[in-house]
Amino acid sequence: MRSFRSSGKVRLNANGRTLDAWLIYRCSGCGNTWNRPIFERRNIRDLDRATLEALQSNDPDRVRGWAFDLDAVRRKAQSVDECADADVRKEVLSECNAWTTLQIDLAVPFATGLRLDRLLARELGMARSELQNACDGMRIRAAPHRPGIFRKRIKDGTRVTIGLAADPESRSRWIAAATGTGHD
Repeated sequence: MRSFRSSGKVRLNANGRTLDAWLIYRCSGCGNTWNRPIFERRNIRDLDRATLEALQSNDPDRVRGWAFDLDAVRRKAQSVDECADADVRKEVLSECNAWTTLQIDLAVPFATGLRLDRLLARELGMARSELQNACDGMRIRAAPHRPGIFRKRIKDGTRVTIGLAADPESRSRWIAAATGTGHD
């Protein structure tokens, strides 16, 4: 089985008043192409202007969105290799001197195979068993609350709340891990 990656390009074909649009994938080994339908035989009048312009200009954000629409890819591909990698950017939105909780809001614009427990353990610099103990002790919670959420793929809008320990050393360690900075 050959592995294909999105080329970041769209192919359009107009036939009268209908339009076909495909996302072009390239074979990682030989360079052959595979065209995955975005839509076929759609009346041009049914398309909003922004979508039509994105198709015509190969808008990188929209093309990336179509490429990471895993449900659409699964309908047309024999198998899908999901990457468990993520580009993590940490940003402190507000802080105070006496932190008692950390709140982490996940922005996940594209589907990923990365599980929440693996992401948190990696980014907080702790073993997953240590993370599980903190979850069992209710020091770490996730919303929306669903059974097994820490063992599921990360989703956009997930909020993780960490109750900080009373001792200053532990609090500083959690804050530094969560923000990616040295904190006092």
